[in-house]
Amino acid sequence: MALLGHHFNCSLRRSGVARSGGDGKDGFRVEVPMNRPETRPPAEQFAPLASTFRRRILVGLGSASLVAFGANFAGVTSSLLGFFPDTGRNLKLDVLYPIDGYSRCIEVNEGFEFIYPESWVEDQTVFYRAVKRAESERSLDPPPLSSPPRRRENVNEPAIAFGPPGTSGELNVSVIVSPVPLDFSIEGFGGPKEVGEAVLRTIIVSSRRPDVKGSLIQSTLREDPSTGVKYYELEFKIESLAFQRHNLAVCCARGGKLFTLNVQSPESAWSSMKSDFYAISASFRISS
Repeated sequence: MALLGHHFNCSLRRSGVARSGGDGKDGFRVEVPMNRPETRPPAEQFAPLASTFRRRILVGLGSASLVAFGANFAGVTSSLLGFFPDTGRNLKLDVLYPIDGYSRCIEVNEGFEFIYPESWVEDQTVFYRAVKRAESERSLDPPPLSSPPRRRENVNEPAIAFGPPGTSGELNVSVIVSPVPLDFSIEGFGGPKEVGEAVLRTIIVSSRRPDVKGSLIQSTLREDPSTGVKYYELEFKIESLAFQRHNLAVCCARGGKLFTLNVQSPESAWSSMKSDFYAISASFRISS
């Protein structure tokens, strides 16, 4: 029996079980083997997973941001571009997404561009006339070789116009492109003041109404250093017994075309619209 007991105790020690001592009574307790690896804290165990999850979340957010940017979801793209308005406008992104409340119109056929309030819409009358004119110019038969390119029958008809939806048209921006000789120069009329007075006289005479009067408020000149085009910016009022209007106009000439941008509003709306009007007129330029 003693031999068996000694053998049993040795086996228990080798297997990690030892006799309990100290009180003289026989008993057993389980000892932790000395060569068992230490258990790491949960934070250390899950650190690689946390890093993986973090990368996936960042990738997911980046993909969602790209989708939102492309679709302008909930105005996200416009809001982001608002932090860098000059960069966005230089890249012409405001053709697709409004920047700081303005969209851009680029008229590729006539070769000009400007910005306008994002809530404004294109004048449908002018739009449908343009569509009809384009359809009439597209014929199933090729045009004669000696036939010159067609121009608008009415040169005073706007090439494009925008205004607030559901209004009468008194508040709008429009651009008229008129053919002129290749050597035509606005500078021939004089300085900005003389140009402004000449434009005002033309407007009054063309109205054919004796009660129509006009007054020039200011006229300035800005020049594009990259193209050398000179833009004459005019501010004036047109009044009659039936209406009072406040106008901003920008005139310039290039390549046998005279460009005239006109922004007008009733005098009663001028104070609330003048910041928009100044932004529109300052943005007008020839793009080709």
